[in-house]
Amino acid sequence: MKKNAFYAQSGGVTSVINATAAALILEAKKYKSKIGKVYAGKNGILGALKEELIDTSKESITAIKSLKARPGGAFGSCRLKLKDLEENKREYERLVEVFKAHNIGYFFYNGGNDSADTAYKVSQISKTLDYPIKCIAIPKTVDNDLAITDCCPGFGSAAKYIATSTMEASLDVESMSETSTKVFILEVMGRNAGWMAASSALAKNSSTDAPHIILLPEVTFNQQKFISKVKNIVKSKGYCVIVASEGVKNSKGNFLAESDRKDAFGHTQLGGVAPYLSSLINTKLKLKNHWAVSDYLQRSARHIASKTDLLHAEAVGIHAVRYAVKGMNGVMPVIVRGKGEKYTWSIEPAPLSKIANVEKKLPKSFISKDGFNVNAKAIKYLQPLILGEAYPQFLNGIPKLEKLKLIEVKKKLPKWKL
Repeated sequence: MKKNAFYAQSGGVTSVINATAAALILEAKKYKSKIGKVYAGKNGILGALKEELIDTSKESITAIKSLKARPGGAFGSCRLKLKDLEENKREYERLVEVFKAHNIGYFFYNGGNDSADTAYKVSQISKTLDYPIKCIAIPKTVDNDLAITDCCPGFGSAAKYIATSTMEASLDVESMSETSTKVFILEVMGRNAGWMAASSALAKNSSTDAPHIILLPEVTFNQQKFISKVKNIVKSKGYCVIVASEGVKNSKGNFLAESDRKDAFGHTQLGGVAPYLSSLINTKLKLKNHWAVSDYLQRSARHIASKTDLLHAEAVGIHAVRYAVKGMNGVMPVIVRGKGEKYTWSIEPAPLSKIANVEKKLPKSFISKDGFNVNAKAIKYLQPLILGEAYPQFLNGIPKLEKLKLIEVKKKLPKWKL
């Protein structure tokens, strides 16, 4: 019997997550005997719990295709981690109620680590609540920290943005360093894994180019060594460019910039490494410096997206549908890198049981001996992921975006209270 599908976006969005959505929706149309409509959750899995389902069949093919060039989350995302079934069975029962009411037999969850955990839990509904559901998690995270997959859609474009911004900013600082700014600090995302900070090394054309210092979560911050390094670089080059991950920790294991606030996943809110380092440099070295935080810009810069990353994003969406109609459940389409010198890749299914709650950090073998940079092995891994351009269409000097109708399906159940 033909079943409808539910697709939801989760966690922090990327510049290519909508490309995954577009590819998935278009691929689903090829399986009309098995998949009816594709409903998108308004604001992620909240859309399922609150029965706020967007009917993507009401959108034109042109509008769906236009999603490939749109950053952000077209249907809305959220940070909501479902508890274990034993802790809050009612949440899962509600999902089943909504799925039954709207004849949903396929669930596609597009997100990162916490989303993989949620998808794994939902995939167990078939056994525990006796409801037939095919649940496929789809990889997405600029942090690039999902296990098994070679890389994560969204990361390549963020890496391209960071490397480009680092190069451009370093030229600015260099040109003014004789009489003005001596140190520039760029703060990038990365709580426990330094992939994004590491990608700034792609700005280098030689070993002496910026960034001169990269601070990674995998390397314990040593204040004395850091200050000495900055001082020596400014003395020899006249200026110093630093790229710091937001998740850099001290010898006690505490984040350098840690607040008392928590996000919806229970993670400590970060942000503030750059001003922390700036204050340190002011105090210890009395050097004029500037800092910047990439923040949302690094994950939303669709105008400079990597073509490789875009192709990855589309491929995982397409394969998610193919796996679902084959009857697979509790898997994720992952990117597998070829073994030759020339960069090649393919998509394969991997069990969520080996991905959920597993964090892939930057390997020690990618980090320079002094801990302040990455090496040639890291560059070899990173370089292919930023290759190729995928410029959007422009109108009046800015990217052209299509508006979606975002028509919701009529509710059939009582209102849900979180």
